[in-house]
Amino acid sequence: MPPTDASTDADSTPAATISPTGTDSEDTLDLRLPDELLALFAEDAVTSGAQPGAKSGHSGADPGPFPDGDLLDDVADWGPVPSAAGVFQLVPVRIDRDLPLLTRWMNDPAVAEFWELAGAGSVTEAHLRTQLDGDGRSVPCLGVLEGTPMSYWEIYRADLDPLARHYPARPHDTGIHLLIGGVADRGRGLGSSLLRAVADHVLDHRPPCARVIAEPDLRNTPSVSAFLSAGFRFSAELDLPDKRAALMVRDRALRNLL
Repeated sequence: MPPTDASTDADSTPAATISPTGTDSEDTLDLRLPDELLALFAEDAVTSGAQPGAKSGHSGADPGPFPDGDLLDDVADWGPVPSAAGVFQLVPVRIDRDLPLLTRWMNDPAVAEFWELAGAGSVTEAHLRTQLDGDGRSVPCLGVLEGTPMSYWEIYRADLDPLARHYPARPHDTGIHLLIGGVADRGRGLGSSLLRAVADHVLDHRPPCARVIAEPDLRNTPSVSAFLSAGFRFSAELDLPDKRAALMVRDRALRNLL
């Protein structure tokens, strides 16, 4: 079972995560596109004149059926972004460098309650490799604030995720999952500040994306409040397999108003 979610801001609820959908882990982390959709992408590539097997201009790797070669527009190249808490940057996870830190965070009781990845490093590693070895629809990142790694993020294509079965997804909808690593960073509004900065960072670097999506547990009032404070709006209630969720949306068209 994957994580649900918890507040990053409420003093009365010192939990640490805002995280993936309440589907079973096999469903949520199924990172292979359906064959029918792969065929459509391949057909589009031929129609547009792309050469099958051409090298991507982003990484030099064969993009397969994706002419652009990257489903999330090169998160690694987004660079730093200012936030109310300081200069912040998403740094894609490297298992050889980051696994000990992430394993420690996942074994924090406040995190383990929701992410359910406590245990040996192999447990966290398997969760990361499912994304890193997938088709690029989910990118796990360290959140580095003023030079210090302090949070874990997953930036993912909500329109290509099983979540899309439960709401009226639009092309290029982009989702956010978050956990705050350090106890000292929780319960003081930091989550809201970073959520706003990262959501706007997504919109700035993904021109086709009109909305940033999240799905906290509806019962978790502090988590929903964190999103509202970050400029998200409550859109709907979702019946997910393991929870009743609040669909939170940050719209490109409303970003300067909320």
